[in-house]
Amino acid sequence: MPSLKAIRKRIASTKATQKITRAMKMVAGAKLTRAQQRIVALRPYAVKTGEVLHSVSRTMNEANEESGEALHPLLARRAEKKALVLVLSADRGLCGAFNTNIHKAAERVWAEKRAAGAEVVFATVGRKAREYLGRRGANVIQDFTHIYDGLDLDKARLVTKWLVPRFEKGEVDSITLVYNEFKSAITQKVTHEALLPLGNGSGPARPEAGDKFGPSDLLYEPNQRALLERLVPMYFEISVYRALLESQASFFGAQMTAMDSATRNAKEMIARLTLSYNRARQAAITKELMEIIGGAEALKD
Repeated sequence: MPSLKAIRKRIASTKATQKITRAMKMVAGAKLTRAQQRIVALRPYAVKTGEVLHSVSRTMNEANEESGEALHPLLARRAEKKALVLVLSADRGLCGAFNTNIHKAAERVWAEKRAAGAEVVFATVGRKAREYLGRRGANVIQDFTHIYDGLDLDKARLVTKWLVPRFEKGEVDSITLVYNEFKSAITQKVTHEALLPLGNGSGPARPEAGDKFGPSDLLYEPNQRALLERLVPMYFEISVYRALLESQASFFGAQMTAMDSATRNAKEMIARLTLSYNRARQAAITKELMEIIGGAEALKD
């Protein structure tokens, strides 16, 4: 059995750890509230932007079939010989399985694309993804640092301005996002969606079959091409920004949940250690009493 001094030291260290985890839980909870408000406010705008872009691109596809006019470069479809995967992880740990789930999803996408005969390169947001993929021998061609610090639309534009030209110049044939979609403080869904090329079923949201507004019911000013030139960069900026916000909110939710669990585990450990300490102290007192009584009886004899 450990000595009383050793048990006291463990109780003191566990209490100190409990204070840290409780404080981290409170900080993560406060940050989660703000991040959740931002992503909830952005989602409808991102979805509607995707719907409008899909409607315009579908109209232009129909017009192109008749006139042979060239479409926007980002609507080009070509064989997937080289694929770029953007992995959004966290810069820190202590967030449960948040990073692990992202890493596994990135490896699955990697394996699927290699099985299809494509060369896979990676870009990362977050230190954990960069380190993990580096250990696996992945070809990480770009790492975006400090993106989550003061995250705003300008940070998303920095990422987009690097991603989109890779596709336009033909350096890559597809771009896939891998991130955690925020559902609630205790639930995050690992998502991988194709950012480029457009129109492959994973891009802009498609209108429902029963939508009363079809392409022929809309009037475009000044015209579809001018609108498309404005919508396409807007869509990519909003899509990347949404993925970053989803990942950030998911991280705070996962960290808050993990720290809450750690705080409760520390409380249970303190209770067990306190019980062990009391038992050991009682055993020591009983032993001393027995020795005193035995000595007294020996003096009587």
